[in-house]
Amino acid sequence: QVQLVESGGGLVQAGGSLRLSCAASGRTFSASALGWFRQAPGKAREFVAAISRSGDNTYYADSVKGRFTISRDDAKNTAYLQLNSLKPEDTAVYYCAAMDKMRILYSSGAYFARGSYDYWGQGTQVTVSS
Repeated sequence: QVQLVESGGGLVQAGGSLRLSCAASGRTFSASALGWFRQAPGKAREFVAAISRSGDNTYYADSVKGRFTISRDDAKNTAYLQLNSLKPEDTAVYYCAAMDKMRILYSSGAYFARGSYDYWGQGTQVTVSS
């Protein structure tokens, strides 16, 4: 089992930056691939970024590529999402997610799918004003 708690959200002006954190409990954190998703009002939850178990591979939605950076610090059981050059359309609740350590990934496409993630945090609100 992995429990996830996000923090770092807030209100920021367009062009600004935020760093989201995802603190995890459980010994299996380092064996879990991690992802960030977001959900804007009235919209479906969408993939933002993911990082492999080793941290060697990262994946991004086209809408955030070049602006957001995902990272992980297994010694601290924490994942991060650095959000730069924020736009009003980035406004959403951001969720951290983790895959079970036993999940087998047959392709990199699995990182982008909500159904690949077994554990979810409660979310943190990011609001970008124009």
